[in-house]
Amino acid sequence: MKNIGVWLDKEKAHIVTLTKDSETFDTLVSEIENYRPSGGSGTKSAKWGPQDVVQDSKFLERKKHQYKAYFKNLVIAIGAADKLALFGPAETATMFKKELDEHYPLVAAKVTIVKKADSMTDNQVKKLVRDFFGN
Repeated sequence: MKNIGVWLDKEKAHIVTLTKDSETFDTLVSEIENYRPSGGSGTKSAKWGPQDVVQDSKFLERKKHQYKAYFKNLVIAIGAADKLALFGPAETATMFKKELDEHYPLVAAKVTIVKKADSMTDNQVKKLVRDFFGN
């Protein structure tokens, strides 16, 4: 029996794999960029300040593709699980579950829980997963 617990946010995913004889801990780092729009022509003579157009749609589309790549790498890392548990402080775990439901139904069927969990240290993540699976 191979149980995997994943604590994830948009920066990284901590993967705890529990088998009958061992426990492993891996971290998968995402490449999702933080988007902070900055614009402006820098001219101080403009009547109402800088009037440059910031193209949000271009950045949002790039972010969507970065999430898809991150989730694909995560599916590759956890695909051999018998049971999965997803934890995370924000909506990323829910987004990952939705991606699994839409594109990876065999992996989605293994998910037993999607639960909110605050930011944790590595040892706290290990304990959370061990407690959830009763090891």
